[in-house]
Amino acid sequence: MPLLEPKPEALRPATRPAGPAPDRVSDRQAGGTPEPLRSELTALLGEQKVLTNISDLVRYASDASPYRFVPQVVVVAQDVDDVSAVLSYARGKGREVVFRAAGTSLNGQAQGEDILVDVRKFWAGVEVLDDGARARIGPGTTVMRANVTLARHGRILGPDPASAIACTVGGVVANNASGMTAGTTRNSYRTLASLTFVLPSGTVVDTADPRADEELAHAEPRLCEGLLAIKREIEADTELTRRIRAKYEIKNTNGYRLDAFLDGATPAQILRGLMVGSQGTFGFICEVVFDTLPLDRKASTALLFFPSLPAAAAAVPAFNEAGAQAVELMDGNTLRASVSVPGVPRDWARLPKDTTALLVEFRAPNEERQAAYEAAAAEVLKGLDLVAPVDSVTNAFTRDAKTIAGYWKARKAFVTAVGGSRPSGTTLITEDFAVPPARLAEACEELLDLQTRHGFEAAVAGHAAHGNLHFLLAFDAARPQDVERYAAFMDDFCRLTVERFDGSLKAEHATGRNIAPFLELEWGPRATELMWRTKQVIDPDGVLAPRIVLDRDPQAHLRGLKTIPTVEAVADPCIECGFCEPTCPSEDLTTTPRQRIVLRREMTRQPSGSPVERELIDAYGYDAVDTCAGDSTCKLACPVGIDTGAFMKDLRHARHSPREEKAAAFTARRFKAVEASARLAVAAADKISDRLLTSLTGAARKAVRPDLVPEWLPRIPGAAARTLPRTARVGAAAVYYPACVNRIFASPGAVSLPHAVVAVSSRAGRPVWIPGDVSGTCCATIWHSKGYEEGNTIMANRIVEAAWGWTAGGRFPLVVDASSCTLGIAHEVVPYLTDDNRELHAELTVVDSIVWAAEELLPRLEVRRVVGSAVLHPACSMEHLGDVGHLKAVAEACAHEVVVPDDAGCCAFAGDRGMLHKELTESATRKEAAEVGSRFYDAYLSANRMCEVGMDHATGRSYHSVLVELERATRPGPP
Repeated sequence: MPLLEPKPEALRPATRPAGPAPDRVSDRQAGGTPEPLRSELTALLGEQKVLTNISDLVRYASDASPYRFVPQVVVVAQDVDDVSAVLSYARGKGREVVFRAAGTSLNGQAQGEDILVDVRKFWAGVEVLDDGARARIGPGTTVMRANVTLARHGRILGPDPASAIACTVGGVVANNASGMTAGTTRNSYRTLASLTFVLPSGTVVDTADPRADEELAHAEPRLCEGLLAIKREIEADTELTRRIRAKYEIKNTNGYRLDAFLDGATPAQILRGLMVGSQGTFGFICEVVFDTLPLDRKASTALLFFPSLPAAAAAVPAFNEAGAQAVELMDGNTLRASVSVPGVPRDWARLPKDTTALLVEFRAPNEERQAAYEAAAAEVLKGLDLVAPVDSVTNAFTRDAKTIAGYWKARKAFVTAVGGSRPSGTTLITEDFAVPPARLAEACEELLDLQTRHGFEAAVAGHAAHGNLHFLLAFDAARPQDVERYAAFMDDFCRLTVERFDGSLKAEHATGRNIAPFLELEWGPRATELMWRTKQVIDPDGVLAPRIVLDRDPQAHLRGLKTIPTVEAVADPCIECGFCEPTCPSEDLTTTPRQRIVLRREMTRQPSGSPVERELIDAYGYDAVDTCAGDSTCKLACPVGIDTGAFMKDLRHARHSPREEKAAAFTARRFKAVEASARLAVAAADKISDRLLTSLTGAARKAVRPDLVPEWLPRIPGAAARTLPRTARVGAAAVYYPACVNRIFASPGAVSLPHAVVAVSSRAGRPVWIPGDVSGTCCATIWHSKGYEEGNTIMANRIVEAAWGWTAGGRFPLVVDASSCTLGIAHEVVPYLTDDNRELHAELTVVDSIVWAAEELLPRLEVRRVVGSAVLHPACSMEHLGDVGHLKAVAEACAHEVVVPDDAGCCAFAGDRGMLHKELTESATRKEAAEVGSRFYDAYLSANRMCEVGMDHATGRSYHSVLVELERATRPGPP
């Protein structure tokens, strides 16, 4: 038993619903995966690939939809052989399989009640073909990640869903997701070159292989015969053929792509079309080759406000005719809810109720074409009745990239922003439909009237250029009367869309569980029967994803609705969209921010002390709290800024014993002695073998607690010099604050970081002064990240009082040489300050040393020597501060080629967390390290010492500060 055992009871929820939650996990599931399923799959695939604990099953039970189904087991498939083995097992045992990648699906397509297969972790990768004209992409690759690589070649993918930051290419193809500009011509169906997929039988088909049909006929003769029979039947029915073609003149992802039978001449070609939008019910897409599209970099964008939703909708055709690539609609509720999105103007909250905005964008390959588009837009504007009239296109349309990015951030945050503002405890439903674009205004009026009649205050947004609207409804899934009201609305909505507008009930989110019961309403008995036959031909055993596209139960969409119990205020707005997951350092190790909240909600559903609650709490300490890097990059990715890192820090504090809190406060009060001792200990460690130190720290971790005692790592740097460089206060342009980490640990090479900062500042004629009493001060991040509130408060106030004195009451900027410490002093200390010190803090100007170098020094320095290449690791604190551009600017002055890896992210070293849980850093840096290790660089650069140590450990290379490199590049002497 460790000496300082955490308090597990501190993780129990403080509040619970008044009665038992109807969808809580039952006590009989507390043991996780039942036998013999557990042992059979473990024997088949290996223990590491089979997740069986109830904590694992619960965290995979939710996606971005209003549904929740707990799987019996989760398999993390590593390759095609694993997928084939699982499918073979399921067929033999009469079991069901659902594939899950990002879990951003809005209709429960990523949830299963039996075997759930995670196909994200090991399935990423982008191979650029034909200089970017095509791209071979792994299904676990996010759309944004693929586009980052393609952008270097001036290309982009056609599909552009709002969830591009998180959704994966495999899911986009499986749902035929489109987005803001894809329409019916740039979606997956129209831009795919080829697919490789695994059929339910285990047969692998590569549609690009010239022998694909020959091999398919040999392996699957009945399947081939069945597909060709359906093709002949459709082509013989003129009316049905006409109907199928008409259905895809507008956006439509409801049901299976019956036009695949018309577009494909052979079974392999038919399957290639059917797999698009099949929602995981026909097979597993293991590789995609896209025909990419040109990336038009010249953008002209306007956000136009109209007095009503119908008025805005009526203006859409004119912008379409003018050549707009995107015309996005946001109603008043959406606009008002969007004020929760960082950067959105606060005065949107006071907009009149009926105000509606159109976000209009023209994109062009060159300025000549851009000017022509703007001229056409100016003519459209003349005839519009706007809430805020504009005199000319110059006043309405902007080319400013930052302004445009702000507009799109507000639009893409639609679901999360509105969902985050829903009443606490309510479930969010997201639906999308399409009508002929010419009837959009009429459809808007009907939708608003329908919502009002059923008592819903809904938000509406959408891809107006394509007649595609999205709306959100919130209701309490624990209240039968609310569920009945929702069911009545859906019945009326589906009839309205089909009978009044001949529209599609799912424009781009795919059928899913919510629309499956209404499939026949839209398509009619004949076409629906053909879809059932197609499923039978391809998956005769019914192994894959039953009830997701085809379901004859008229009440199926009301089954599995999840309750959303109220949890801690910081996490309560979460709608479980999953945008946060790709940025999370622990994504591939334990849990993600969304999963941390999903697990918390299940604890809240449980009666206190239940077997399920006990199991969840036992796992939560390590899986959620200890292995959270606390970097808060989830806050950057979340459209409404939910900071799960801060939430985990709060739980760390709750788990501390009074003894631990007192010890942490004692350390803060006597930090000068602690700092000196730490430097001596590091110096002494240089004389002891790594093996012995690893053994000693390992024993201490067992005796005290792994989350408190760092483990010795071979690449830990040596001790810093005992004294800092001499500087003068007189004539100084700024106060320089060397962070405690740079006062304890040495920089690699002959020149220390403090000496480098002092030297380059002096060369630039902007000398800095280091106060003589910096020893014993700290940015407080050490205590903040661990949840030690008293110690954090002590040090936060100490550093602000000291900084105010050093800077003569804020007359001089305070330059800080570690980005995490800059973030700490500039922002994170504020909530812990006294009222008086908060006033002092407001007078301080805290500047990161990278910004200081880029803005104050570079213009005044002569670069004498440049290395050939440099790779950068932007620390997560730089992302928070917005300083990555400055890092690149300094590096570009020092190297001919500067590369930021496409997979760069938080290294999770997080001060000392990489020494407490080295497996966290190893997992977080896996992709970036592979990218860095694929070639040699002359310099490996960052600007945060412990992040540099983390990257040293991950890559085997030696990282150092870009400011040390700048000192070398500008040092007097011959080049």
